[in-house]
Amino acid sequence: MVRLTKDLIAKSVSHKNRNEEDFGQYLRKITHLNLSDKNIDTIGHLSLCKNLRVLYLYDNQIRQIQNLDFASNITHLYLQNNRISCIENLSLLKNLEKLYLGGNSITVVEGLDKIEKIRELHIESQHLPLGEKLLFDPRSLRSLAKSLSVLNISNNNIDELEELAILENLSYLIAVDNQLQHMKDLEVALKKWTKLRRMDLTGNPICHKPKYRDRIVVQSQTLESLDGKEIKEMERQFLMNWKASKAARKQHKERMTNEHASYLHFSVSETSYPRLPFHHSPSVKEKTNVLVLSEMHKVKRKPLPRILGEKNQMITQLNSMEIKESWEFVKEQK
Repeated sequence: MVRLTKDLIAKSVSHKNRNEEDFGQYLRKITHLNLSDKNIDTIGHLSLCKNLRVLYLYDNQIRQIQNLDFASNITHLYLQNNRISCIENLSLLKNLEKLYLGGNSITVVEGLDKIEKIRELHIESQHLPLGEKLLFDPRSLRSLAKSLSVLNISNNNIDELEELAILENLSYLIAVDNQLQHMKDLEVALKKWTKLRRMDLTGNPICHKPKYRDRIVVQSQTLESLDGKEIKEMERQFLMNWKASKAARKQHKERMTNEHASYLHFSVSETSYPRLPFHHSPSVKEKTNVLVLSEMHKVKRKPLPRILGEKNQMITQLNSMEIKESWEFVKEQK
């Protein structure tokens, strides 16, 4: 196995640089170091590389992140396709902006709670135990909330995104080939991601949900590309109008249903009959109303056609009494 040391760096750099100046001075000036695919299994002490900005260590056999405390100026760290199982020993990399950890064996996104400048985190395709999914430490998420703009979590058995809603500065999400399937969970996150421009969810069960694309386009007003396909303003405006029209129709239908239900289920209280004044002789019309209300109260649970039929029958009977009632009223007045 190979250990990353000053000697390995010396063998990796060009002879020209080593001949022109003292190698120690060269290490102090170096800003980019590419040691990818060197079969390295251990990161040794590189304290002389104080000005290192970009370090390429991908495609090696590294098992542990260590001995990088000296590299406070590093902005880009490439560690994908190694054997790393834990994110650790990065707290002193205060200027770290891009971290590449794809293709390792990490089960929890952690150890980032003291780094506040990370703009990109690539942690796709972890070699997880069977049936497990990639987890996120809330402390690390809080630390990343204001800075992280690009997140790649593809192929990690992830089945929900709601906990990632805290990432308020997110502009590009890559979550391909996961287990996302609930639209409501996604919509909760989309409400928080007010700066999201691109999102790729290809290969998730949610992609087969009815109106999948339409619902996302309507929910996210900032999204410009979904699953690699551009979202045009005309498409969004059409869907917004359709949603507004659908909501208006639903509201109208509910109002009509409520009104119809009120008409069919009305009831009349026994104490609600009109009281007639003293010495007042009610007209046939008044008697009709009182009698009809009384009878309707008795049969309030009968079918509507039967109620209306009985009402018409009572009106006919009372109309035949109109002349007789009128003469009796005249006699009483005399």
